[in-house]
Amino acid sequence: MLPGAGSVFAALTNPASRVIWRMHQRTKITILSVLALFSGLTARAENPPNIVLLLSDDQAWTDYSFMGHEHIESPHLDKLATKSAVFRRGYVPTALCRPALMTLATGLYTHQHKISGNDPAHTLAHPVKEKEKYDQLREALISNVDKNPTIARILSGNGYLCHQSGKWWEGSFSRGGFTHGMTRGFPKPGGRHGDDGLKIGREGMKPVFDFIDHSVSEKKPFYLWYAPFMPHTPHTPPKELFDKYKAKVDSPFVARYYAMCEWFDQTCGQLIDYIDDKGQTDNTLFVYICDNGWIQSENVKKYAPRSKQSCNEGGVRQPTLFSWPGVIEAGDRGEQLCSSIDIVPTMLAAAGLEAPESMPGMNLLPCLKSGEASPRKKVFGEGFAHDVANVENPDDSLLYRWLVEGKWKLILTYDGEVGRYKSSHPRTEKRPQLYDLLADPHENKNLAAENPEVVARMAADIQNWWPSERSVLTSWE
Repeated sequence: MLPGAGSVFAALTNPASRVIWRMHQRTKITILSVLALFSGLTARAENPPNIVLLLSDDQAWTDYSFMGHEHIESPHLDKLATKSAVFRRGYVPTALCRPALMTLATGLYTHQHKISGNDPAHTLAHPVKEKEKYDQLREALISNVDKNPTIARILSGNGYLCHQSGKWWEGSFSRGGFTHGMTRGFPKPGGRHGDDGLKIGREGMKPVFDFIDHSVSEKKPFYLWYAPFMPHTPHTPPKELFDKYKAKVDSPFVARYYAMCEWFDQTCGQLIDYIDDKGQTDNTLFVYICDNGWIQSENVKKYAPRSKQSCNEGGVRQPTLFSWPGVIEAGDRGEQLCSSIDIVPTMLAAAGLEAPESMPGMNLLPCLKSGEASPRKKVFGEGFAHDVANVENPDDSLLYRWLVEGKWKLILTYDGEVGRYKSSHPRTEKRPQLYDLLADPHENKNLAAENPEVVARMAADIQNWWPSERSVLTSWE
């Protein structure tokens, strides 16, 4: 254990007061959610903007030309970046698609919305084997989403037309509060993470374009959830893009991934251009982010360690763009921090609405407009096992919690149940991990032993953010 930090780490495993805190939070969230849904939030803006969320799927924070990648070309997102407030140090709190997407839908951390993994674990008290029971458990997993206001539900209740396309795990688009969408979901789902919605981008853009046409003809503001299954596997890019990157790198696996990144960029360009052709750009807020990282290496056909499902930068760091012509001050925000937990409150503010108090994120719109420094000085995150061990208590599968503050990043490792994906979470490093991200952005040198006071202070901040009952692994063996 770190010298001088014993009391802090002992406190991390002390369950006293945790139950009371959790009961208070659940009650607070439920009450405030109901009030937000049925009593209204604030008056709508007189001319509320369209809101477009551009969501990449499995892409590393380095893998754009505007982020300096030596091979990948992303001309359309590069162009958007020149018109955006660019947070190069943006983050997602959880580096797994389903939890990350639910944070963007609900404005809640994973431990709040409880969609902690992609699938139910096979080690539950009542193992799920039959298809019908499995679907019933999936229904239970999203019950918390139904109880809490999603951004689509709030916006649609305030005059917006809302469209879902792409990745969506939670059944029909209507269950998320969307007025329009592609994913049909239950009772006849066509896959774990979507069905018809996954065709967007890969098979054209017509459903989204038709929705934009409809919204414009109805003279109503629109919200677009554009989350194509790209550059996510299967990596099946157009031949011309694959050939382009085969000429740049030796590995066909890497070339296919690189080509997928550019293919995704092309679809974003098509969408942005269509909105512009409809004369809607000047009154449209564009937000760009990816759900989690993906590091494709020559010898790894899936993804490399310390990327997807990881609490390392390769998993959780994601550049974030906010663009609204004439409203948001474009420019590179340098070392300033941003979290995807801030996106929903910021979008609601743009629509003239106030986020429910249950949402912990920050409204960044004032600083986006003024160009002043972001108020976010700390970014908190949490990592859980791929499989959900307990749908009511995410703590059971907690593997990591982390905090970024200034140059420092602290990672704490926990003893939660891993399930089927042990290879993704070896947890070979049981000690606290402290990195100087400005000097070491790829987290190669653990500085925890040399900075015990920093570890103790940041560990206390993590526990105050979300008190966990799991045991933190602090062995120096």
